[in-house]
Amino acid sequence: MGKVKVKKADVWIDMTPMSDVMVLLLTFFMLTSTFVKNEAVKVVTPGSVSEIKVPETNVLTVLCDKNGRIFVGMDNPRRMGELVQGMADQYGVQLTKKQFETAQGAATIGVNMQDLATALSQEDRLNEYQASKGIPTDSVDGKMSQFQDWVKMARDNNGSEMKLAIKADAGTPYKTIKKMMSELQDMSENRYYLITALKSNSED
Repeated sequence: MGKVKVKKADVWIDMTPMSDVMVLLLTFFMLTSTFVKNEAVKVVTPGSVSEIKVPETNVLTVLCDKNGRIFVGMDNPRRMGELVQGMADQYGVQLTKKQFETAQGAATIGVNMQDLATALSQEDRLNEYQASKGIPTDSVDGKMSQFQDWVKMARDNNGSEMKLAIKADAGTPYKTIKKMMSELQDMSENRYYLITALKSNSED
């Protein structure tokens, strides 16, 4: 007896709803994602079991590498631009439109104020140029140090709501951290976040 052949039916799946969902998800992630800018130096933060999160807006981040060099940065281009322009005005540094745009796009700035215009003229090579520099922490003629001026300018521009966060390398010399915190205390900046890498309690 011959086998009965089963007629195969074509399977058709409407992919329109799936493509709509994919577009919606893609749009959502594009609008809500925060793009990480390249910092001037690589910092390997020490481990911690603390789960306290650093705020995402209105934050001045103080970056300190393992060699003790200090850099500062704000959380968005507008605030970063205001900070750099304010410091330039205070120190009598003239910035071109292109230099100002470079400042807005920078994750951090870490140079002597006398070298600010030259650094911002590097444009895409800014991080490479300033990686070996750092903001001076020594006061001149009994005045505030440049590091303190950066912090004060950020505070003046953003008010009491601004948060201060310190991101230091695990290998940063203790004397550098102590000096930096001492300068912050002299300004009555006694509250700040310490950015660390989260590790489990089981780690030694």
